Amino acid sequence: MTKHLLQRFGAVVLAAALTTTPAVATAQVANQDNTAFGGSAGEFLLLGAGARGAALGGAYAALATDVTALYYNPGGLAQLARPGVMVSSNSYIADTRYAWAGIALPLAGGVRAVGISIGSFGFGDQPIYTIADPEGDGRLYSVRQTFISGTYAQNFSDRFSAGLSVKFISDRLGTAKASGVAVDFGTNFHASVGARPIRASFVIQNLGTNLEHTGSDLGVGVIREPPLGTVDIPQEEQAARLSTTAWTLPVLFRVGLAMDLLVQGSSRLTVLSEFTQPNNTKPGAGAGLEWAMQNLGGRGFSLAARASYSMQPDNQTDDIVFGVPTQEAAGSFTADGLALGGGIEYARGTTTLGFDYAWKSMGTLGSVNFLSFSVGW
Repeated sequence: MTKHLLQRFGAVVLAAALTTTPAVATAQVANQDNTAFGGSAGEFLLLGAGARGAALGGAYAALATDVTALYYNPGGLAQLARPGVMVSSNSYIADTRYAWAGIALPLAGGVRAVGISIGSFGFGDQPIYTIADPEGDGRLYSVRQTFISGTYAQNFSDRFSAGLSVKFISDRLGTAKASGVAVDFGTNFHASVGARPIRASFVIQNLGTNLEHTGSDLGVGVIREPPLGTVDIPQEEQAARLSTTAWTLPVLFRVGLAMDLLVQGSSRLTVLSEFTQPNNTKPGAGAGLEWAMQNLGGRGFSLAARASYSMQPDNQTDDIVFGVPTQEAAGSFTADGLALGGGIEYARGTTTLGFDYAWKSMGTLGSVNFLSFSVGW
């Protein structure tokens, strides 16, 4: 069975290379950009989960086999070693806040796993400014975007697992609101190159319905123009409602690869890389490193240090092909996309307690700090 899986995996990679290469070449010749910049709603669905994933810049999808696999790769959840729960929070840019929490349970001796996660983003109590009241009219508004997701994952062999998440999304902007349903699908292939473990992942996220907002904030007063040639008689405003357009969700396709470069005693050095293809911006890529030491001195403590850099295609003035800038932009390195972090875990028997931290540069928008706490049993 393993041999057949390897053959299928190789065929998928070869087919992807053969089909994407002509498309890239055509795009370079045509020199056109049909990217739908800003053409999606529910962008909070891309804010990640857990400080470990944030420190690794999203390239974490191939390595995610803990509770955060609920977000990064449903297929990796099937390799969950023990039941666990995680809570993550961070103060995002412009005084907004993002929080994520998940719980996952392995079943049937580790053959399959299930889990539930929830994410929330927004801010509150902001004054409303209008042309008539530039100092504010005393009213306040808030933004609250949430999702709740259920995940099922299964091991189909000792080398391959896959999973599916179904999420329900609510997007509330003042009194205008929209809702939708989306699915995430992910696979995880894990093997060894010599004595070095290697993992590959294929994930598609947020494939679902569009968001179309309705609500009292869309109500307006309209004064109809009198028919041409008639007397302009003062009229009262007539109630009307703005017509909104449905916006697609931020669909994201990710291909990730993780490999242990060094395994010596209780120490491990893992290198990760990832290619992403979103529907609302140009392709991107990232790479990261994680160094971990397990059960230091036999006392149950484990430490990890992490670093990564992700290309930021939104901030590149030149075209990007598979996340790599053109030759003209190759020397324009900035801190935007740099992430650093670490974690500590304590294990006693089958119980584990973990704390992780990550710092991520957002370029001209400043930086963001991520904190997450986990418990396993």
